[in-house]
Amino acid sequence: MIPYKQMTAEELLTEKNRLDEAYQEFKGQGLKLDMSRGKPSPEQLDLSMGMLDVLTSSDVLKCEDGLDARNYGLLDGIPEAKELYAEILGVRTDEVIIGGNSSLNMMYDTITRAMMFGFYDSPRPWKDERKVKCLCPAPGYDRHFAISELFGIEMINIPMSPQGPDMDLVEKLAAEDESIKFIWCVPMYSNPQGITYSDETVRRFARMKTAAPDFKIIWDNAYCVHHLTQTPDQLLSLMDECKKIGTESRVFIFASMSKISFPGAGIAAMAATKENLSFLKKQMSIQTIGFDKIKQLRHVKFFHNAQGVYEHMQKHRKVLEPKFQMVLSVLEREIKPLEIAEWHAPNGGYFISLDTMDGCAKRVVALCREAGVVMTEAGATYPYGKDPHDSNIRIAPTYPSVSELEQAMELFCLCIRLASLEKLLLG
Repeated sequence: MIPYKQMTAEELLTEKNRLDEAYQEFKGQGLKLDMSRGKPSPEQLDLSMGMLDVLTSSDVLKCEDGLDARNYGLLDGIPEAKELYAEILGVRTDEVIIGGNSSLNMMYDTITRAMMFGFYDSPRPWKDERKVKCLCPAPGYDRHFAISELFGIEMINIPMSPQGPDMDLVEKLAAEDESIKFIWCVPMYSNPQGITYSDETVRRFARMKTAAPDFKIIWDNAYCVHHLTQTPDQLLSLMDECKKIGTESRVFIFASMSKISFPGAGIAAMAATKENLSFLKKQMSIQTIGFDKIKQLRHVKFFHNAQGVYEHMQKHRKVLEPKFQMVLSVLEREIKPLEIAEWHAPNGGYFISLDTMDGCAKRVVALCREAGVVMTEAGATYPYGKDPHDSNIRIAPTYPSVSELEQAMELFCLCIRLASLEKLLLG
């Protein structure tokens, strides 16, 4: 294959006419494939079906502390579940709150409470500040950005690098502007790029100076056990690094079992200092008496401990690794020689992030949709849905079967090539 930028205008037009015919053939197939969200496949969900059998009506549903899991109590979760998550997240059990099924819900509630009441170290509720801003590593997780936008929090784009967010810019902005109150982070196998923050990036987060006395790091460690290779990435503990310096009050860690057990019936967790959690639990005690302890007990009896979770995730890896490898192999074959897109091969997580030529992402997604394959909307990985380069596309390979995924990727690559040819022909 010849790189498109080395072709003459006549060669580009000939290539486009050939691909137009292939595209029409795809449209005639009546495809209906949805790759817009990172959902576990039915095969992955089947891996956890045994969880439904670990409790029976004859069981005595008592927790470690003797509390009846069927009744009220334990606002912050059963001891066994807190021990499980403390081991996974590398924190103490008294630094963990177990929530419902959704870590996103816990993050939403945390920002809501900050707006209404501030944190224990806040001068005032955030709603009473003249302006509230946050830092957004981008491309990033669209639902993080949606929370900020809902509350009218001004979002500032932070470019990503192979080591994580541009820390020079993060440090500069956070030190200069007291209205910058927090940063969104997916530190391990980031959504969508699959980047794991380097040790130095984590250390810089711990020691950075902030103008806001109540600056927070929202550390959404959603993919901390979602490895795809035998040589997984390693993430330095932010809490440990902050404790060395005395900045641990800025840390809020979140995770969930949504892509480990069942997305609609997992358990989520939040980790922070005892002072932070004590302040939040006073507000939580008015919101709820406690979350589903029977579900928490079911997870503990199924996984037993962190090692049980790690072994379970190896089963997920066997399902997912062939899908990711297939996506990457198609991109290597169909796109790499043409030099019209770039991507990162992740060691874990749920997505592959691809950057087209500037100005082509929306066109690629539209062409795919017209031919029956729904992708994540172009721009969704940036605050306000505005990709300044119109280049980033998030690929979600997890839900379709391998055969469906291969068909979708053939179309996707065809659409990248068509959009690129259109762009080059327009000059």
